Amino acid sequence: MRAPTRTTAAPRHRQAGFTLLEILVVVAILGLLIGLVAPAALRQLGGAQVSVAKQSIQRLAGVLDLYRLDMGGYPSTEQGLQALVARPSGAAAWNGPYLKAEAGPPLDPWNRPYLYRNPSTRPGRDFDLCSRGPNAQGGDSAGAEGMICN
Repeated sequence: MRAPTRTTAAPRHRQAGFTLLEILVVVAILGLLIGLVAPAALRQLGGAQVSVAKQSIQRLAGVLDLYRLDMGGYPSTEQGLQALVARPSGAAAWNGPYLKAEAGPPLDPWNRPYLYRNPSTRPGRDFDLCSRGPNAQGGDSAGAEGMICN
C-alpha cells in the first residue's frame, strides 16, 4: 500500500486592489488640493463678475445716450431703465425698445436691479448708473463704498 502523498496547497496570491490606508492618503491629498485651489478660483469668479458689471454699465450708458438722442434727454429717475424697454407715457419720439428685455429692466451680475438716478448726485455726471456690487452694501447713494458706478 502506498503512503498517502502530501499535496501542498498553492500559495495564496494577494488580491489586486487598494488598501484602506492608500485610499485615505489619496482622499487627504485631494482635500488639501481643493482647500488650496477653491478659494483662488472663487476670487477669480468674483473679479469676473465685477468686470461684467463695469462693462454692462458702460453698455447701458451707451444705450441711454441713444435714448437721449431720440428723446432730447435721459429718462427721469421715476421712469428709470424701464424707459429703455417700454415706451414711457407721453413719449412721442421714443424709438425703442432700446434693450431686448422680456422681463423688464436689466439686472447686474448678482441678479439685482441697477440703480439709476437722473440728475446725478455726483459732479460732472449727467446721470448715475450703479450696481450695489457683490455684497449689496452700497445703499442707494451713488459713489458709496462697494458700489460700481458709471
